Amino acid sequence: MARSFYAVLILSLLSNLSIQAQEIVFTQDRDNLQIEQSISIHAQTTVISQFKPAFKVPYSGTNSLSPEKETQTSLTSTLYLGARLWRGASLYLNPEIAGGSGLSAALGVGDATNGETFRVGSPAPQVYLARLYYQQLFSLSDDRTYQPSDNNQLAGAVPSKYISFTIGKISIADFFDNNQFSHDPRTQFICWSLMDCGAWDYPANVRGYTPSIVLEYVTPQQELRYGFSLLPTTANGNTMNWNIGQSGAHTLEYTRHYVLHQLAGTFRVLGFYNTTHMGNYEQSISINPFAPDITSTRRYGRNKFGFILNAEQNLTPYLGCFLRAGWNDGQNETWAFTEIDRSISAGLSMTGNLWKRKYDNAGLAFVVSGLSKEHRNYLAADGYGFMLGDGQLNYGTEKLGEVYYSAALLKNEIFLSGMYQLLINPGYNTDRKGPVNIFSVRVHIQI
Repeated sequence: MARSFYAVLILSLLSNLSIQAQEIVFTQDRDNLQIEQSISIHAQTTVISQFKPAFKVPYSGTNSLSPEKETQTSLTSTLYLGARLWRGASLYLNPEIAGGSGLSAALGVGDATNGETFRVGSPAPQVYLARLYYQQLFSLSDDRTYQPSDNNQLAGAVPSKYISFTIGKISIADFFDNNQFSHDPRTQFICWSLMDCGAWDYPANVRGYTPSIVLEYVTPQQELRYGFSLLPTTANGNTMNWNIGQSGAHTLEYTRHYVLHQLAGTFRVLGFYNTTHMGNYEQSISINPFAPDITSTRRYGRNKFGFILNAEQNLTPYLGCFLRAGWNDGQNETWAFTEIDRSISAGLSMTGNLWKRKYDNAGLAFVVSGLSKEHRNYLAADGYGFMLGDGQLNYGTEKLGEVYYSAALLKNEIFLSGMYQLLINPGYNTDRKGPVNIFSVRVHIQI
């Protein structure tokens, strides 16, 4: 893993040199001259190391969070390549390396504690194609705003009002359920239900990507998005199901931007509907009341649907708050994201401007997660999902608190963060309530 990390770091630094050389052609003063990019190159590397002390439990199952003392490390490195094709059209390509493991292989916790880890059997670093997509913008206004260069974003003027069409392999979470204070485990909170709402079983392969089509209508005050995405052929699988007549995920989101007492805020409402050959909790229990197997009841025609409310509000120029609440019906098995049917999270985020650390930021948040009655009955009967299964279940909501501080070591390019998480009732089991203390260190490099 160390060799892969250093290789990507060297690649990232070389990429940064090439970007600087390119921009010198356009400008001698980056702060005053706005460039129009034809090619964009960025990169990131993130390493997260987590440690939890041992905690006492009366029993454990196959998919339980280990009660033993444990240390795990994850690594992701991404290269962001973008090219302008013609007016309003762009193409993006993201090769990625990922390796390492979450605590207990990201098992035993609905709200898994490291958003940079995946449920992959081998912890060895692997290279794969994360994203490859085409995007076309159609202007609806003569007004233009300047867009700086960023990951999968070309510098240049963009219309303030437009319709866009995106097709290719993407992360659907790049387009939906955004929140400026709680969305990116590489720079903000790291647990799964703080990067996205845990009750949204969002479509993805085991690493978080899926072929999709996204349509967007964007104005300065309002945004409307619809996405259709493929689902994996099996729960938590890596092979996607191209039988779109019987399998697929629909996501619809409305966003409203507003100003309250001269401070910006945003409210979002999201609905989703997934259908594929899922298993049913109640049916699996009726077939085998003492050791139900959800996979034995899978058939096409099953679905999962739900709703998410998502709000963010600036309280001062340096302090903001957020709230997410989500629900899904929980009748059929979780298919792609995580075993959460009910979720509510809230928190605060602050920049370091007050103590003259412009690029630093800190956050404090809490998440409460729950299961549907059918889902909890299945686990209590010694059933197993792809993340959970203690062998039995004395149900209680899962609770997690997280606090972090991110310090910029080199302006906005290298960051060192420390995080602490307090987890109660991992896997919704009050018999194994803990509490579990988790300490994390994160290094993030972005260029």
